[in-house]
Amino acid sequence: MGKTRPNKKSSKSREKSVLGVGGSLSGKHKVNEDPSALLDQATILLQTGQADAALPLVERALNLAPSNSPNTLAALNLIAEVYVELGEIDAAREHFLRAVEIDPEGTIPESQGGGAEKFLWLAQLSEQGGADSVRWFERGVAALRQIIQSLEQSGKPDDLALAEEKKRKLANALCGVVEIYMTDLSWEEDAESRCESLVTEALLVAPNSPECLQTLASVRISQLRHDDARAALSRSLEFWKDLPPEDPNVPDFPTRISLSRLLMEVEMELEALEVLERLILEDDHSVEAWYLGGWCLYLLAQKEQAPKTAEAEENPASKRHASLVASREWLKQSLKLYDLIEYEDVRLKEHALELVQEMNKELGEDMDDESEAEDALAAGNDDDEWEDEIEAGSDSDDDHEMADS
Repeated sequence: MGKTRPNKKSSKSREKSVLGVGGSLSGKHKVNEDPSALLDQATILLQTGQADAALPLVERALNLAPSNSPNTLAALNLIAEVYVELGEIDAAREHFLRAVEIDPEGTIPESQGGGAEKFLWLAQLSEQGGADSVRWFERGVAALRQIIQSLEQSGKPDDLALAEEKKRKLANALCGVVEIYMTDLSWEEDAESRCESLVTEALLVAPNSPECLQTLASVRISQLRHDDARAALSRSLEFWKDLPPEDPNVPDFPTRISLSRLLMEVEMELEALEVLERLILEDDHSVEAWYLGGWCLYLLAQKEQAPKTAEAEENPASKRHASLVASREWLKQSLKLYDLIEYEDVRLKEHALELVQEMNKELGEDMDDESEAEDALAAGNDDDEWEDEIEAGSDSDDDHEMADS
């Protein structure tokens, strides 16, 4: 969910090469008729962004596996995840539900395709949302508690390490329920008390989880306890801000996007900008990251502040000008990418255009831009000039804009 779909053209070519290694699926080589081997191949393809190439392999494995074998349960879960990647949500939900029929309590070992994962997926894929999502999360939470208890009782080092991993998953599931009570079920009389108890449990299970601390901050913001929210967000940042991008303890991209929004909400714009600059270095085609960075810089300008990297004189007017210039560049980049990748958040585009037009009145028109592109921005049109400009020089533009910010 929320992941970028793989390039289908390249995936199909990979599919041919994978199926061609060691023979076809027609039965010449027994390894390709082994459901376990097919599932292993499909898993690798899915993990490397080749979901469409993984689909025929896992379909074959599902057809070959006896109905009562562990491979059937494993195949149902895997094919459901493949369908999620391909955007086929109804098909994904159907296969996860079939897996639940086989393992209704999540008590079958994960090595045999059981466990909690299917419940957590169904919580996110629920058509009804709200209470239905909560019920699926609760089934996943119950399964995870049993798994953690069993792993800890074994006392083996590998099992204890796996238990810690499952605790993080449990904490994230509890936070998922909190988010539902803060949105879809916020009208429930006990919503606030449920949020409080759930986030407390999540932090007891995984006290060093940045995601749990972000959830705590969200709860505190909803309670208008902004000082407590700022403290939670500062702790969340401390756990990973100095780690390299590839470190597994660094939260995923969407989580850090959410973090930047929370930081801006409690007026920690400088910290939010540091998060967003790092995100841009990891993915310079994220429309939302460029947009949030521009908005963040605009908010700094309103406070007559400038980012740490800006070359501005030590006076409020100079700092405001530096932030406005950088803000406009970030927002314009978000608008270029918006059209290039056909982004669908219309409200984001409207707000970005509104901010740029407002800054143009104070800063004047940006003479570095070609007049036609500037006119298109001011008018809010979707002219092709934006795509031509970014495709011709996106790399150099990105470097220039990062330097300005």
